Amino acid sequence: MPPGLRFRSASLTCCSRSSREPSGEFYNKLSVEEKRNVNRAASRLNGYVFEGAGEVLVWTAADFEDFMAPRPDLSPQMERELADVTRLLAQKQWPIRQHATYDQSISRILDVFEPIFKETGYQARWGIDHAETISPRNIARIKGMNGGIAIQNRMAFAGEFFVERYGAEAASHAPPIRQMLDAGIIVGAGTDATRVASYNPWISLYWMVTGRTVGGMQLAPAKNRLSREEALRLYTVGSAWFSGEEEVKGRIAPGQFADFAILSADYMTVPEEQVRRIESVLTVTGGDVVYTADPFTGFAPEPPPPVSPAWSPVAAFGGYQR
Repeated sequence: MPPGLRFRSASLTCCSRSSREPSGEFYNKLSVEEKRNVNRAASRLNGYVFEGAGEVLVWTAADFEDFMAPRPDLSPQMERELADVTRLLAQKQWPIRQHATYDQSISRILDVFEPIFKETGYQARWGIDHAETISPRNIARIKGMNGGIAIQNRMAFAGEFFVERYGAEAASHAPPIRQMLDAGIIVGAGTDATRVASYNPWISLYWMVTGRTVGGMQLAPAKNRLSREEALRLYTVGSAWFSGEEEVKGRIAPGQFADFAILSADYMTVPEEQVRRIESVLTVTGGDVVYTADPFTGFAPEPPPPVSPAWSPVAAFGGYQR
């Protein structure tokens, strides 16, 4: 691993916009040009390891989540287009991630996945992203198909809009994290950065633990909130499962990457409202110190390049989330 690696991420290829080129042709071409799990850091300016396909396999399967607007209906041709791509990916045993906000969308997507996974003997890892309004029936279907669910803290920012449109009761289990865990599904957690929010993990952990939005609205009752340890496990070990890296990421243990941080406060004991204000005072990636703040500035690495784009909220950490 190159020295001074500042962050580590897994990459999946997403059909991020409508195109005249059929999605199946795009993925066919990609399967020839790219090889999974090959480290490109030696040959590309911005090195990466290509992991699989997602989060939008085909444009027609995306139900983007503007809670200020009515729930969108997926296109009538979604099933045909998604089936073509899913069959190709399943035959190649690529990991799959699919965006789906609403239960109605999840039902239609699983109707495509289920027969194709059986037909191809699909054994790779796959998951649904977001799943704010998923039903118990579809949670059980995902469990039966050996899938996972990756949740993000979009409700921390848009919870008020969700309540206005769908009501407080619906928001109280959006997403139904406790039901997912009780069903035995692998659940990973994140932020949906950078379109929805910054990649600051503490806002997400605060939301899972307190059930509140950044504006202070109480959404989730105690029965759908997580303990601090549970939330941290989703963010670490849970998310590592989706990239197939749980043997090297997610824990401080022999054989795991030397990635860790010393924090400005004890996450396990600070008052709930202070969880979202936690930040790193020393960050180590691959055994190298990549960030410092008081009292560890004596270990500071070479300064990083300027934040790009300049308007990114990470350029002024300590502002919006307080």
